[in-house]
Amino acid sequence: MTFASTALIGEAFVGEGANAAHTNIVLGRRGGPVEAAWATALATPSAGHVPFVTVLRPSVPVQPPTLFVPKAAAETDLHQRATWGAAQAGLAQGVVDAVEAGDLPADEAGALLIIAAIWVNPAVNDLDESFANQREAAARAIRAAVEGTPTLAEVREAARVGAANPFYTPAPEAVAR
Repeated sequence: MTFASTALIGEAFVGEGANAAHTNIVLGRRGGPVEAAWATALATPSAGHVPFVTVLRPSVPVQPPTLFVPKAAAETDLHQRATWGAAQAGLAQGVVDAVEAGDLPADEAGALLIIAAIWVNPAVNDLDESFANQREAAARAIRAAVEGTPTLAEVREAARVGAANPFYTPAPEAVAR
């Protein structure tokens, strides 16, 4: 079977506070639905959410080609540097890490495409921490996509404990209802 013959989806949240990284990945092959979504997203930016090709260095796009889609409009100077600098570099390095780890087959990198929706908190205050968290989140999200995790059993177990995220945890009474 061909690697990623359909769209694969992964997610990861790494870190705490203002420098945490939240990454959503859609991974698929050129010539399939992910390519159509990739091209459409690149060609239809919206105010504050301009997708761009992720580069390791200027004029060196990461492989597989990865589209960075910001979830938060970058408004302050530091938030812009974190989004277009630290988070982009972390995403690029995380994609390469996934190739090096064997999560993405190197011999198929040119045939694959990644769309990455990236959260960079407007309150970000440490570019190096933001980079490190994004790097790890990218690699974890890719691994989750490739491995198909979490499983339905893991989702059901998490639901039994109760929904929660870094921004909100309901009171036990609300979960019990």
